Amino acid sequence: MTSSGGIIALIPARMGSSRFPGKPLAALLGKPMIGHVFERVRRNAALALTAVATCDREIADYIESLGGCAVMTGMHHERASDRCAEALQLLEAQYGRRYDIVVMVQGDEPMTHEEMISEALAPMLADASVQVVNLMAPIESREEFEDRNCIKVVCDLDGNALYFSREPIPTRCRTADIPMHKQVCVIPFRRDFLLDYTRMVPTPLEVTESVDMMRVLERGYRVRMALTRYRTRAVDTPADLVRVARLMEGQQCP
Repeated sequence: MTSSGGIIALIPARMGSSRFPGKPLAALLGKPMIGHVFERVRRNAALALTAVATCDREIADYIESLGGCAVMTGMHHERASDRCAEALQLLEAQYGRRYDIVVMVQGDEPMTHEEMISEALAPMLADASVQVVNLMAPIESREEFEDRNCIKVVCDLDGNALYFSREPIPTRCRTADIPMHKQVCVIPFRRDFLLDYTRMVPTPLEVTESVDMMRVLERGYRVRMALTRYRTRAVDTPADLVRVARLMEGQQCP
Protein backbone atom coordinates (compact mmCIF):
# COMPACT_ATOMS: atom_id res chain seq x y z
CA MET A 1 0.00 0.00 0.00
CA THR A 2 1.33 3.45 -0.86
CA SER A 3 -1.18 5.42 1.23
CA SER A 4 -3.90 4.89 3.81
CA GLY A 5 -6.98 6.60 5.17
CA GLY A 6 -10.24 7.87 3.80
CA ILE A 7 -13.79 6.64 3.37
CA ILE A 8 -15.10 4.61 0.45
CA ALA A 9 -18.72 3.92 -0.51
CA LEU A 10 -19.53 0.58 -2.12
CA ILE A 11 -22.87 -0.16 -3.76
CA PRO A 12 -23.49 -3.90 -4.23
CA ALA A 13 -25.82 -4.74 -7.11
CA ARG A 14 -26.70 -7.83 -9.12
CA MET A 15 -29.21 -8.72 -11.80
CA GLY A 16 -30.25 -12.05 -10.30
CA SER A 17 -32.69 -10.91 -7.60
CA SER A 18 -35.24 -13.68 -6.96
CA ARG A 19 -38.01 -11.16 -6.20
CA PHE A 20 -37.21 -8.74 -9.01
CA PRO A 21 -34.82 -10.03 -11.70
CA GLY A 22 -32.91 -7.23 -13.41
CA LYS A 23 -33.79 -4.78 -10.63
CA PRO A 24 -30.67 -2.55 -10.76
CA LEU A 25 -31.31 -1.59 -14.39
CA ALA A 26 -35.09 -1.23 -14.04
CA ALA A 27 -36.22 2.18 -15.31
CA LEU A 28 -37.05 4.70 -12.58
CA LEU A 29 -37.99 8.22 -13.64
CA GLY A 30 -36.10 7.90 -16.89
CA LYS A 31 -32.91 6.20 -15.75
CA PRO A 32 -31.84 2.82 -14.35
CA MET A 33 -32.42 2.57 -10.61
CA ILE A 34 -28.74 1.91 -9.88
CA GLY A 35 -27.94 5.23 -11.56
CA HIS A 36 -30.02 7.12 -8.99
CA VAL A 37 -28.24 5.37 -6.12
CA PHE A 38 -24.75 5.90 -7.55
CA GLU A 39 -25.22 9.55 -8.43
CA ARG A 40 -26.77 10.41 -5.06
CA VAL A 41 -24.15 8.61 -2.98
CA ARG A 42 -21.14 10.09 -4.75
CA ARG A 43 -22.31 13.64 -3.98
CA ASN A 44 -21.25 13.21 -0.35
CA ALA A 45 -18.05 15.21 0.08
CA ALA A 46 -16.66 12.89 2.78
CA LEU A 47 -16.14 10.06 0.30
CA ALA A 48 -12.78 9.48 -1.33
CA LEU A 49 -14.36 7.04 -3.82
CA THR A 50 -17.78 5.67 -4.72
CA ALA A 51 -17.91 2.38 -6.61
CA VAL A 52 -20.50 -0.20 -7.64
CA ALA A 53 -19.63 -3.82 -6.77
CA THR A 54 -21.28 -6.25 -9.17
CA CYS A 55 -20.97 -9.65 -10.80
CA ASP A 56 -22.87 -8.50 -13.90
CA ARG A 57 -21.07 -6.88 -16.81
CA GLU A 58 -24.15 -4.92 -17.93
CA ILE A 59 -24.31 -3.11 -14.58
CA ALA A 60 -20.59 -2.31 -14.71
CA ASP A 61 -20.90 -1.06 -18.31
CA TYR A 62 -23.73 1.28 -17.33
CA ILE A 63 -21.86 2.75 -14.34
CA GLU A 64 -18.74 3.22 -16.46
CA SER A 65 -20.85 5.02 -19.09
CA LEU A 66 -21.58 7.60 -16.36
CA GLY A 67 -17.87 8.06 -15.78
CA GLY A 68 -18.17 6.05 -12.58
CA CYS A 69 -16.18 3.26 -11.01
CA ALA A 70 -17.39 -0.35 -11.12
CA VAL A 71 -15.58 -3.42 -9.80
CA MET A 72 -16.35 -6.95 -10.93
CA THR A 73 -16.77 -9.44 -8.09
CA GLY A 74 -17.47 -13.15 -7.95
CA MET A 75 -20.92 -14.60 -8.60
CA HIS A 76 -20.86 -16.79 -5.47
CA HIS A 77 -21.73 -14.14 -2.85
CA GLU A 78 -25.05 -14.54 -1.04
CA ARG A 79 -24.57 -11.51 1.24
CA ALA A 80 -24.01 -7.95 0.08
CA SER A 81 -21.44 -7.43 2.84
CA ASP A 82 -19.34 -10.32 1.51
CA ARG A 83 -19.46 -8.84 -2.01
CA CYS A 84 -18.29 -5.49 -0.63
CA ALA A 85 -15.39 -7.11 1.22
CA GLU A 86 -14.12 -8.60 -2.03
CA ALA A 87 -14.62 -5.31 -3.88
CA LEU A 88 -12.74 -3.41 -1.18
CA GLN A 89 -9.67 -5.60 -1.51
CA LEU A 90 -9.73 -5.38 -5.31
CA LEU A 91 -9.97 -1.58 -5.22
CA GLU A 92 -7.26 -1.23 -2.60
CA ALA A 93 -4.93 -3.29 -4.78
CA GLN A 94 -5.91 -1.28 -7.87
CA TYR A 95 -5.43 2.16 -6.29
CA GLY A 96 -2.56 1.28 -3.97
CA ARG A 97 -4.20 2.55 -0.82
CA ARG A 98 -5.95 1.32 2.29
CA TYR A 99 -9.31 2.82 3.25
CA ASP A 100 -10.36 3.25 6.89
CA ILE A 101 -14.15 3.05 6.57
CA VAL A 102 -16.39 1.32 4.03
CA VAL A 103 -19.96 2.59 3.63
CA MET A 104 -22.15 -0.08 2.06
CA VAL A 105 -25.25 1.35 0.35
CA GLN A 106 -27.60 -1.20 -1.14
CA GLY A 107 -28.33 -0.75 -4.84
CA ASP A 108 -32.09 -0.86 -4.17
CA GLU A 109 -32.12 2.36 -2.10
CA PRO A 110 -32.79 4.97 -4.83
CA MET A 111 -34.18 7.48 -2.32
CA THR A 112 -30.79 7.72 -0.61
CA HIS A 113 -29.91 11.33 0.14
CA GLU A 114 -26.23 12.29 0.22
CA GLU A 115 -26.59 13.48 3.83
CA MET A 116 -27.72 10.00 4.87
CA ILE A 117 -24.10 8.96 4.42
CA SER A 118 -23.06 11.60 6.95
CA GLU A 119 -25.83 10.56 9.36
CA ALA A 120 -24.60 6.96 9.28
CA LEU A 121 -20.95 7.94 9.68
CA ALA A 122 -21.52 10.25 12.66
CA PRO A 123 -21.56 7.59 15.45
CA MET A 124 -18.46 5.95 14.06
CA LEU A 125 -16.54 9.21 13.74
CA ALA A 126 -17.52 10.17 17.28
CA ASP A 127 -16.64 6.85 18.94
CA ALA A 128 -13.64 4.74 17.93
CA SER A 129 -15.19 1.64 19.54
CA VAL A 130 -18.11 1.56 17.05
CA GLN A 131 -17.32 -1.02 14.38
CA VAL A 132 -20.51 -0.98 12.30
CA VAL A 133 -23.52 1.37 12.01
CA ASN A 134 -26.92 0.98 10.35
CA LEU A 135 -29.33 3.72 9.51
CA MET A 136 -32.94 3.25 10.51
CA ALA A 137 -36.15 5.09 9.74
CA PRO A 138 -39.68 5.12 11.18
CA ILE A 139 -42.11 2.59 9.74
CA GLU A 140 -44.87 4.67 8.21
CA SER A 141 -47.79 2.26 7.84
CA ARG A 142 -49.29 -1.01 8.96
CA GLU A 143 -48.68 -2.32 5.44
CA GLU A 144 -44.96 -1.63 5.76
CA PHE A 145 -44.91 -3.17 9.27
CA GLU A 146 -46.41 -6.41 7.91
CA ASP A 147 -44.29 -6.49 4.74
CA ARG A 148 -41.64 -9.24 4.90
CA ASN A 149 -39.44 -7.29 2.51
CA CYS A 150 -39.21 -4.51 5.11
CA ILE A 151 -36.55 -5.43 7.68
CA LYS A 152 -37.62 -4.35 11.14
CA VAL A 153 -35.19 -3.57 13.96
CA VAL A 154 -35.52 -3.17 17.73
CA CYS A 155 -32.85 -1.44 19.82
CA ASP A 156 -31.56 -1.35 23.37
CA LEU A 157 -31.59 1.82 25.46
CA ASP A 158 -28.13 2.80 24.16
CA GLY A 159 -29.17 2.71 20.51
CA ASN A 160 -27.64 -0.66 19.63
CA ALA A 161 -29.60 -3.23 17.65
CA LEU A 162 -31.10 -6.09 19.62
CA TYR A 163 -32.61 -7.95 16.66
CA PHE A 164 -33.49 -7.59 12.97
CA SER A 165 -36.44 -9.46 11.50
CA ARG A 166 -38.66 -9.66 8.46
CA GLU A 167 -41.52 -10.37 10.85
CA PRO A 168 -43.35 -7.54 12.66
CA ILE A 169 -41.32 -6.52 15.70
CA PRO A 170 -41.89 -5.29 18.34
CA THR A 171 -45.14 -7.13 19.05
CA ARG A 172 -48.35 -6.01 17.36
CA CYS A 173 -49.89 -5.82 20.86
CA ARG A 174 -47.81 -2.92 22.16
CA THR A 175 -48.92 -1.42 25.49
CA ALA A 176 -46.51 1.51 25.41
CA ASP A 177 -45.53 4.11 22.86
CA ILE A 178 -42.68 2.03 21.47
CA PRO A 179 -41.47 3.20 18.05
CA MET A 180 -41.43 0.94 15.01
CA HIS A 181 -38.26 1.20 12.94
CA LYS A 182 -36.96 -0.33 9.73
CA GLN A 183 -33.40 -0.92 8.63
CA VAL A 184 -32.13 1.46 5.94
CA CYS A 185 -29.25 -0.15 4.10
CA VAL A 186 -26.68 2.59 4.50
CA ILE A 187 -24.10 0.71 6.56
CA PRO A 188 -20.59 1.95 7.45
CA PHE A 189 -18.05 -0.66 8.54
CA ARG A 190 -14.56 -0.13 9.82
CA ARG A 191 -12.32 -1.72 7.22
CA ASP A 192 -10.86 -4.49 9.34
CA PHE A 193 -14.23 -5.38 10.84
CA LEU A 194 -15.71 -5.83 7.36
CA LEU A 195 -12.88 -8.17 6.43
CA ASP A 196 -13.35 -10.03 9.72
CA TYR A 197 -17.08 -10.28 8.96
CA THR A 198 -16.48 -12.01 5.66
CA ARG A 199 -14.30 -14.62 7.38
CA MET A 200 -17.07 -15.47 9.85
CA VAL A 201 -19.16 -18.53 9.05
CA PRO A 202 -22.80 -17.57 8.28
CA THR A 203 -24.99 -17.96 11.35
CA PRO A 204 -28.40 -19.65 11.81
CA LEU A 205 -30.46 -16.49 12.38
CA GLU A 206 -28.65 -14.68 9.57
CA VAL A 207 -29.75 -17.44 7.20
CA THR A 208 -33.28 -17.65 8.64
CA GLU A 209 -33.92 -13.89 8.51
CA SER A 210 -31.74 -13.31 5.42
CA VAL A 211 -30.22 -10.26 7.10
CA ASP A 212 -26.44 -9.65 7.02
CA MET A 213 -26.39 -7.91 10.40
CA MET A 214 -27.59 -10.99 12.25
CA ARG A 215 -24.15 -12.53 11.63
CA VAL A 216 -22.71 -9.63 13.60
CA LEU A 217 -25.19 -9.90 16.48
CA GLU A 218 -24.98 -13.68 16.73
CA ARG A 219 -21.20 -13.43 17.05
CA GLY A 220 -21.61 -11.11 20.03
CA TYR A 221 -20.73 -7.79 18.37
CA ARG A 222 -22.74 -4.58 18.51
CA VAL A 223 -24.51 -2.81 15.64
CA ARG A 224 -25.02 0.88 16.42
CA MET A 225 -28.24 2.31 14.95
CA ALA A 226 -28.63 5.90 13.71
CA LEU A 227 -31.98 7.48 12.92
CA THR A 228 -32.23 9.27 9.57
CA ARG A 229 -34.32 12.40 9.15
CA TYR A 230 -34.96 11.59 5.48
CA ARG A 231 -37.93 9.70 4.17
CA THR A 232 -36.84 6.59 2.31
CA ARG A 233 -38.16 3.35 0.89
CA ALA A 234 -36.27 0.47 -0.68
CA VAL A 235 -37.26 -1.30 -3.90
CA ASP A 236 -37.75 -5.04 -3.48
CA THR A 237 -40.51 -5.70 -6.03
CA PRO A 238 -41.92 -4.12 -9.21
CA ALA A 239 -44.77 -2.71 -7.09
CA ASP A 240 -42.19 -1.00 -4.85
CA LEU A 241 -40.66 0.60 -7.93
CA VAL A 242 -43.99 2.23 -8.76
CA ARG A 243 -44.43 3.48 -5.17
CA VAL A 244 -40.91 4.87 -5.01
CA ALA A 245 -41.33 6.65 -8.34
CA ARG A 246 -44.38 8.45 -6.93
CA LEU A 247 -42.53 9.40 -3.74
CA MET A 248 -39.52 10.68 -5.66
CA GLU A 249 -41.70 12.70 -8.02
CA GLY A 250 -43.40 14.24 -4.98
CA GLN A 251 -40.02 15.26 -3.60
CA GLN A 252 -38.96 16.56 -7.03
CA CYS A 253 -35.80 14.49 -6.70
CA PRO A 254 -33.21 14.65 -9.49
